[in-house]
Amino acid sequence: MKLVTAFIRPFKIDEVRDALTEVGVSGLTVTEVQGMGRQKGQREFYRGAEYASSLVPKTKIEVVCPDALAARVVEAIQVAANTGGIGDGKIFVVPVEQAIRIRTGETGDAAI
Repeated sequence: MKLVTAFIRPFKIDEVRDALTEVGVSGLTVTEVQGMGRQKGQREFYRGAEYASSLVPKTKIEVVCPDALAARVVEAIQVAANTGGIGDGKIFVVPVEQAIRIRTGETGDAAI
């Protein structure tokens, strides 16, 4: 199993979710986060005053999937989240040692 974690632009979440559904992903976790990368923050306006924010809002998506599906999940996220500009985000893939469904006790791929 693999854990695919992606940090994307917030307005791309619907497109990414639809792309993941088409690939066969049945569950995912979405979190609103803030971070900094090459963008180095952004300029914002509040009540007419401009100020610099060093953190940029992003959406974090986490998907646990079977090894055989991981490459398709990564490709679906990459295609759906791409705008061609700096700040499109990052995707990380790490191995998952074990998964257990609490309600039934299922383990491994059956638990995801």
